[in-house]
Parts: sequence; C-alpha cells; structure tokens
Amino acid sequence: MKPFTFKQFKIEQSKDVFRVGTDGVLLGALANIHSASRVLEVGTGTGLISLMLAQRNPQAHFLGLDINGDAAVLTKLNFENALFHARLKNRHQDFKTFETEERFDLVVSNPPYFEESGSEKDKIARQTVELNFRQLIANAAQLLSENGIFSVIIPVEAGDVFISTGKENHLFLNRKINIKGIENSKAKRLILEFSSQEKEINESEFIIEKSPRQYSDQYLELTKEFHIFK
Repeated sequence: MKPFTFKQFKIEQSKDVFRVGTDGVLLGALANIHSASRVLEVGTGTGLISLMLAQRNPQAHFLGLDINGDAAVLTKLNFENALFHARLKNRHQDFKTFETEERFDLVVSNPPYFEESGSEKDKIARQTVELNFRQLIANAAQLLSENGIFSVIIPVEAGDVFISTGKENHLFLNRKINIKGIENSKAKRLILEFSSQEKEINESEFIIEKSPRQYSDQYLELTKEFHIFK
C-alpha cells in the first residue's frame, strides 16, 4: 500500500492496518498537547496521531500501545523513520492488561467503535469487543497525572454515554469539538477532552469541507504544518 507523506514524516501503510484517515489527522492536530511531557496513545494503528503530536510538542515523550501485532510492527517502523524517533516508543500490548507505575499528562485515543465487521483487521481495530468505551475510560483515569488530559475522537452518537461514563470515573468534560463533515450538515464526530478537574466546558465547531471534495479554510489552516497540498 502506498505510503502517506506529510511535511515532516512519512507513514508506511499496510492492508492489514487501518490507513491514515481524517479522524486521526483531526485528533493529532487538535488534541491538547501543549503542556504534556509524557503521552500515552491507546491503539496506535500506523502511529499517525503520536507522530503529529510529537511534531507539535518537541519536548514530549510518547508510548504507543496496540493489541494488533501488525499495527505494532508498522508503528515501530514509522516511529523509527521519523526525525523525532528518540522520543517515540511503542509496544504490542492489550490496554486492558497494561500496567505501569508511570503517569501520563495526556492519554489519547481514536478508539474502536464499530459493533460489527467482516474483516480481521476491523475486528481487532474497531470492534468494541476488543476494548469497550467503559474499559478505555476506566483505565485512562487510572493512568493520568494530577493535571492530565484524556483526549478522544468518537462518533457523535456515543457522546452522551462517553461523557456520563467519564463522570463515573471522576473524569469531567473540559472541551468538546463538534466536527461536521461538510458545512450546514449535522456533526458526525466529537473530540472530547477530560480531566479530573470540573471546569467550564470549552465547546466549538469544526467543519472539514465547505463543499464536496473542497476542504474548508478551517481545515486547511489546521493542517498546514502537516499536509502537503497540491
């Protein structure tokens, strides 16, 4: 499969691992990385999100986990090929059984959300059978530092349950980005950020395309340090 080339790194891809997609790009560009020094990514796939965050914060160090062995191999390759490879590590690891004394300033994930699927890669990367939202939230809550942030991108339909489950685990919504695929449409994705502190929620809207196959000015501005637009 053809690699995906960004301005500062290249993503090798595989038919057995979900390729570079808009959800990952948005989370990599919008997650709050500014004050983080230790970052954990749950479900690395190709390693895209960690690589984008590493570009945005040159002081942060990263650990990526993926239950899929093919994804772990691909992430390792993409991490090793990056200019900032010294700050990037990954493991072939099931997050449900991940244990460490370390605490993270940012836990970030583009988590599984399809309930049913035909292929093996879908089954591992996207089905909630492998890692459901409740497990993800509970484990993330245990791994955050005192001022740590938990940042995810999920389907809009899952938002209310995800937010209420966060509260059950003493994680409070601080930031919400309603993502629309095209202008004047309904939101299809949410970027949600949680911390252990209750704060006024910072809510905003993000539009990917202003018309079919025409990126919005908002998207072009957000990704100008990453994408190579022809």
